[in-house]
Amino acid sequence: MKVRMCCVGLRNLLQRMSFSAKYYSKHNPAQTVCPFSKIAPKKCHILGCSKSTCTHRTAPPGSILPCRFFSCKEGAKVPSKRKQNTSIVTSDLLHKNLLKSEQKNWNNISPAYKVMTKRIKEKLKELHNMYTLNSRSPRIRFGENVYFEENGCIFLAKADDDEGNAKILFSVEDLGFSDAFIQRIRISPDQRYMAISLKSENSEEATCIIMKLGNLPVVEKVIPSVFSFEWAANDVLYYTVQKNLKCQNVFMTTFPYQEHTKLVYTEQDARFFVDLYCTKDRRFLTINSNSKTTSEVWLVDCRHPFESPALVQARTTGLIYHIEHRKDLLYILTTYGEPAEYKLMKAPVASSGKENWQLVYAPERKTKLVDFEMFSDDCIMFLKNAGHLYLNVISFISHSVQSIKLPTWACEFELESHPEHTTSTCYFQLSSPVHPPKRFAYSFKENNLIEQAVQEVPIIRNCHTTRLLAKSKDETLVPITVFHNKNSKELHRRPLLVHVYGAYGIDLNMSFKEEKLMLIEEGWILAYCHVRGGGEQGLSWHRDGCQHNKLKGLHDLRACIMLLHQVGFSQPKHTALAAASAGGVLAGALCNTDPALIRAMVLQAPFVDILNTMMKTHLPLTIEEQEEWGNPLEDEKCMKYIKSYCPYQNIKPQCYPSVFITAYENDERVPLTGILQYVQKLRKAALDHASRTSKKGNWIPNIILDVQANGSHCDSSWEHSLNEVARHLAFLNRELEEVFHPQHHSKSCK
Repeated sequence: MKVRMCCVGLRNLLQRMSFSAKYYSKHNPAQTVCPFSKIAPKKCHILGCSKSTCTHRTAPPGSILPCRFFSCKEGAKVPSKRKQNTSIVTSDLLHKNLLKSEQKNWNNISPAYKVMTKRIKEKLKELHNMYTLNSRSPRIRFGENVYFEENGCIFLAKADDDEGNAKILFSVEDLGFSDAFIQRIRISPDQRYMAISLKSENSEEATCIIMKLGNLPVVEKVIPSVFSFEWAANDVLYYTVQKNLKCQNVFMTTFPYQEHTKLVYTEQDARFFVDLYCTKDRRFLTINSNSKTTSEVWLVDCRHPFESPALVQARTTGLIYHIEHRKDLLYILTTYGEPAEYKLMKAPVASSGKENWQLVYAPERKTKLVDFEMFSDDCIMFLKNAGHLYLNVISFISHSVQSIKLPTWACEFELESHPEHTTSTCYFQLSSPVHPPKRFAYSFKENNLIEQAVQEVPIIRNCHTTRLLAKSKDETLVPITVFHNKNSKELHRRPLLVHVYGAYGIDLNMSFKEEKLMLIEEGWILAYCHVRGGGEQGLSWHRDGCQHNKLKGLHDLRACIMLLHQVGFSQPKHTALAAASAGGVLAGALCNTDPALIRAMVLQAPFVDILNTMMKTHLPLTIEEQEEWGNPLEDEKCMKYIKSYCPYQNIKPQCYPSVFITAYENDERVPLTGILQYVQKLRKAALDHASRTSKKGNWIPNIILDVQANGSHCDSSWEHSLNEVARHLAFLNRELEEVFHPQHHSKSCK
């Protein structure tokens, strides 16, 4: 299980909590994306089986994993209606004028990147075809039946039969949703019903469609604005409704003869987000109410789905926990006890309070629990220590723990669906930004790890991986993962692309992306800075980089880039910085404090106006965001602290790097107005500096904003993301090329 995420995609992040174990959100993972982490196969848009593990769908490329949570849907209540109307009209006019100005500027400058963009797109398509040709969508096995999705169609095959004989049950187009993709699938225990959620790239809300399976599947029910859903019984479905980016109500609906729907649970605290999960053995459906620091779980007995839910443990500030079940025992992944990191505990179902929790397993110090999967007699834990991945197998029979170090090149893993908890084999995939996924299997019977060679994919042999530790301002050692071409000479002269995020306890996304491999082949160096605020070293790593510790993440980023240059990986004039969403906070802050460290920066839907956003409590997610950023409205010290690093607030006349920002008109999480104002202010500051220090050969950076009419903060189509990535890379190639050919640089920031 994994913690709930706001965006759909291959990888996982935890957004509603600082839970960096992917344990609890397998039903809705989000993809962490820097602008160059977005291209993924279009082939599979699915996930989820009757439990959430199957949600490692191949998302439409362009999903932003580390997401900002604010909505730009404003509905403020102010005392004076006249003032409110005047303010809205003025703000709307300003927004339209700024948007029109930026669109005009982009139309004028974009032709300069046309040729380079075309070349990059062709190369990326070639790599995409090469590395996704043998990929396939997740298979969901129920007894003798296997369900899977490809190209918007749901197929049914027999487990022992050739999949070429699989039959199509239905397609997205059959349902009248030609512009949507399948986000999640849940199949009822008796396989009579299938619930799927459909989502378009321009909306954060999904539609749940319940299909009655048979020779001719028919639509049984359509439920709008659904976030999560699970089958409690053959004909009983529980689901949550999403409104203004919040989920606070749980409903139950039944099929088919005496169909009715009723409200089962309502969350009253605006900081909490509610979702659903079904335990691996399908004994309990869990109603999970989570803030970023606290959680509470209610159990629905699947044998008696109409009975009222039972509370496991009342919410306690700072206590996070998640539930699995095995043989009348609850297995609890929790932060309870010292240290306040994730550990596995157990308690009887009948007495589930924390006073009865007993320790089963606790990872070693500085070891992060990344994922957890329960089976009938064992559980598997994926752990990360010093950048290396480990597989720990805990036997409930022998009470032993076996630890297996996974290949050193592996940076990311993805568990495959295991709907039958009695299975004897656990399947998963390993990858890195430059290594395509490889399938592995752990056999409980044989007690060994097997690399699966189903189909050959090209092997990456010319890429070297280096792991460094940078000493931050307070002496804390910050991990860096570096990739470069083994054949590259004079690394100090090679272009360097640095990635950063550092928020919500979310790891940088380090899964395979074709564009990363292309950059390596062309001689680039890729560096991933695992700064505080992220989750790479556990919950304490996140705590050390949020609220009043946010500046530590900035200090970490500065130390990482300086170390990279010191050890010979590129130099400032060849260095670019990439970030997305909340990663824009640290990237934008570095741009203000240390602009000489980088030559260019690319941001995707960046959060750059923190102070003004956190002052607007009428935005639907402001309250819950206070656990990450603080509450500047009630705490003057907090307001001054946020103001000290907020990118928008600290722009000043100086020599800035060139900046390319992509934003979306339909973004519900990062208000477009804030980005428009940031770009205008940044461009003015760069021009003011240039005019004050005018001299022959004075360099003026490009400050470019590309506002996309389509796409959203979380999902984009393959074609849309391909164009976006190509534009980003064309911009960086052009900017860094000017270092060697300054006579070509005649551009200015209009």
